[in-house]
Amino acid sequence: MRVGIAGAGSIAFGTAALLEKLGHKATLWSPSGAGTLALAEGESLTAEGAVEGAFKPTVAESAEDLVRDADVILVALPAYGHRFVLDAIAPHIAANQLVIFSSHTSFGALYLSSLLVARGITIPIVAWGTTIVSGRKLGPSLVQVNTIRKQVDLATVPTSESARGHAICTALFGGHFVDRGSLLAIALSNLNPQNHLGIALGNMSRMERGESWVQAENVTPNIGRLLETLDRERLAVAEKLDLNVRDIFQHFHLSFHVPVSTISQMNQEMHQAGHYGTGPATADSRYVTEDVPFGLVVTAQLARLAGCPATLHEAGIRIFSAMYGRDFEGENNLLPELGLERLDLEGLDALCRQGFSPAATRTVERVGGSI
Repeated sequence: MRVGIAGAGSIAFGTAALLEKLGHKATLWSPSGAGTLALAEGESLTAEGAVEGAFKPTVAESAEDLVRDADVILVALPAYGHRFVLDAIAPHIAANQLVIFSSHTSFGALYLSSLLVARGITIPIVAWGTTIVSGRKLGPSLVQVNTIRKQVDLATVPTSESARGHAICTALFGGHFVDRGSLLAIALSNLNPQNHLGIALGNMSRMERGESWVQAENVTPNIGRLLETLDRERLAVAEKLDLNVRDIFQHFHLSFHVPVSTISQMNQEMHQAGHYGTGPATADSRYVTEDVPFGLVVTAQLARLAGCPATLHEAGIRIFSAMYGRDFEGENNLLPELGLERLDLEGLDALCRQGFSPAATRTVERVGGSI
């Protein structure tokens, strides 16, 4: 299959390498052009670790170029770039294509749905709860793939296309996928924001000083307990909403292939097994600048809607806003466009299952949304 990947960071490069390894054809688009410059000049994409080899993905020069010949478009860049990319690709998407969010956050699938319905188009939009690979981009054409995840949760909008969404993901990557049935479940399935909250909070001085530090080794018992408590908050919200999501122990077990124990001990097992992935060496890290406004803010909003306040998540937003001197809640540029806070839970659940349609758009307008 032909897969157009919007993004040129570690996940985009790692996913492109995996697709090429599995016999598919990947095309990469860097919105700025900088991320794919070496590939455009003829260098091979070299992957090390869980995926090894040298590959020759195509480089797209524009959003239109990316979308034109693709069977699937995969969005693989930090959430603060999603709106720009979705605005760029939406005018070119055709009714026979499918879009995958790797991974989904901040109801980006609904934002894309709203853009497409304005053109009279409905397509399957697949939201992943996490990425199929993890890793680090080590150079202009070099990526270290740390792991290929055993299991990735997904949901398709609209749910009437769930079978097709699951089948295409399986055809691309194999039997890694579990359908959670609703985008609302996926909204509470991305564990990166809560995990990165604890990791960044406990290692902020390392990040600010630009130190080189091994992340798993530094998930110490106190940080591990914080991650476990944050997870219980998220699970409580999911239970209140009658959603089936994985817990943090399943996440580390299925992602990094270590036996279930305390979160700190599981991370020490990862370290002992050779998982030497480094933590951020800058405070300007997606662990904060992406995961706070586009992750923690969403969980906190859902918790308030469910009447099940996520006090640690709320505190994390405020603590990091104070640390950085920024209003991270105000930096989310997707949620304000959807007017979701003006829907009740029943209306939000229906929208997450059906996506936008002319009727759904009129409903949001009546309750004061901006779509």
